[in-house]
Formats: sequence, C-alpha cells, structure tokens
Amino acid sequence: MFKDKTLMITGGTGSFGNAVLNRFIRTNIGEIRIFSRDEKKQDDMRHEYQAKMPEVADKIKFYIGDVRNLESVKSAMHGVDYIFHAAALKQVPSCEFFPMEAVHTNVIGTEHVLTAAIEEEVKSVICLSTDKAAYPVNAMGITKALEERVAVAKARTTEKTKICCTRYGNVLCSRGSVIPLWIDQIKNGNPITITDGNMTRFIMSLDEAVDLVLFAFEHGSPGDILVQKAPACTIQVQAEAVCEQFGGNKEKIKVIGIRHGEKMYETLLTNEECAQAVDMGNFYRVPCDKRGLNYDKYFNEGYAERNTLTEFTSNNTTLLTVEQVKEKLLTLQYIRDELDFMKINY
Repeated sequence: MFKDKTLMITGGTGSFGNAVLNRFIRTNIGEIRIFSRDEKKQDDMRHEYQAKMPEVADKIKFYIGDVRNLESVKSAMHGVDYIFHAAALKQVPSCEFFPMEAVHTNVIGTEHVLTAAIEEEVKSVICLSTDKAAYPVNAMGITKALEERVAVAKARTTEKTKICCTRYGNVLCSRGSVIPLWIDQIKNGNPITITDGNMTRFIMSLDEAVDLVLFAFEHGSPGDILVQKAPACTIQVQAEAVCEQFGGNKEKIKVIGIRHGEKMYETLLTNEECAQAVDMGNFYRVPCDKRGLNYDKYFNEGYAERNTLTEFTSNNTTLLTVEQVKEKLLTLQYIRDELDFMKINY
C-alpha cells in the first residue's frame, strides 16, 4: 500500500514519528514528510538518521510549520498520499493551566490538517487520539474528544479522503512519560515518585501504537474510531517493576498525590459507544453515526438493538502483574539500552 507513496506525519519529531520512521524507512515507501514546529528537534532527527541510515535518509523530508497555521499545513501537503496526524498538546497538567493553547493545537489544528487534506485530495488521514477523550474530565481530554468529533464530522463531508481516529492509552517510555523520569530518579539515588498507587492505566508500546494506526489505515471506514484491547496495570505495580529492573528501592516509593486533571482510571470505550461498537478481535471499531439531522423519522422508526458490550476501562481489562510488566518493558529498546548503560556506569 505504501510503495512509492508519500506519508506525512504531523508532530513527526515526537516518539510516534520516530517509531513510524523506524518501521517504514527501509521499506519501498517513496517519501516520509516530518511536519513540526521545532527546528532543533528536526535538525537532531536529520543528523540521527543520516548517521545511522545514510542509504535511506534521503527519503525523509522536513517541513517547518504549525498545525495552528492553515497556510503552513497546506504548503507542506501538496503531493501527499497519506497522513498520520500526531501533533498535539498532551501533558495533562499544562493543558489544565493553558486550556486555550490545547484548543488551538488539538482542535483547531486538527481542523486545519483535515481541511488541507480534503483540498489536496489526500487519500487517507489517521488522527491519533487518547483514552482521556472518553468521559473527559481535563482540558487535554476534552480537546482530544473534540478532535475526534471534528474528524468524524469531516469524514461525513468527503468521499475522496478517508478520515479515521485511533484511541489508545499510555505509551510506555514515550517522550514526557513517567518511566524515563523514574529511571533518572533511580540513577540519581532518589526515591521514585508516584501519584497514587491504586491508579490504573492502559499500557502499550510504541510499536503497538503504530500497529493500531496501521490497522485503522487498512481496515477503518470513514469516521471510525479504532481502539486496541490493551492491558493495564496499577501505578504501584508499574513502579515496582521499574524498581526491580533498575535497582530502585521499592520500600521508598514516594506518593506525591494526583496532579491537576488526572483520573483514577481511564476509559477506552464508553458505555454509549459500546451500543454500536464492533468487536474485531484485538480491536474495537466504533463506526460513524451516519444518521442525518432529520430526527422526525425516528419518532416512527425504532433504533437497532444495542450491543451487550459494556464500557472498556483500565479497571476492567486484564491487569498485569509486576513480572508481566517487567516482561513487557524488556521488549522495549529504550529499556534495554538504559539497562546496558546502568551495567556499564553504575
């Protein structure tokens, strides 16, 4: 599907963009466009791939721009076949303090990307969302929920551009996530800090996040929201797993309390979405509601019987043990590299 095609990744210098590059760069894809606003991160990425993959680094093209600016998005999109829209403000506390900044990037930025994609007749756009968009209680989740609604609404307006969303939980060791912080705390001889040990979170690797996006790309229909059946664990279990792997003291784990806007558990599939959700094995598909605004006819016509599914949360999914979390962590190159570093230097 990607042979000789051009793929654009918004927010492409982040963890997800790097994971996509590592997955695709040695394939027969034609070009990968990295669109972001940070020239330093782009320059670092350019040098990194020129050094480690010089024979294919020319496939990567860098575009400075901001999803908040429609013209900069349009200027980078000519000739693009597919888009993975990953640009977002994701830090829950900072979005709480600056909610309008989250609106400009997560909501209006998504509108700009989709408007430009439809005008340029891009074949497919996959928008990356989060479990925090389901039953949102914080600014980040609310703006990502609106991003999903914008994407579903836009999907109804075009037949040439397929627009889908993926929704997933915490990505282990992604930029700004908690495990790199814990590793640094252990390296510095400090106790690791957690918010609340009973808090649960879905967990997945970056490769699994890419798998979900590719599944949506291949199997999603316009307006779909695709969800992976991810496992979860408590923050206490995750912290103990990191301590055991990196030599931290489990007895000195320090509880600092829930931060601004955080929930005790997350939801990937709401009870309302379950009414029409389709079980696809390792994934759920929430199809677009194709009804129009003329609700008069529903006074006489009944609605189809709802599914028997119930909401899918980090409390009622498979909860991993410390040993299972350790096994999952060892599948990550970041964790293996950090363990090797500590063996040599500590």
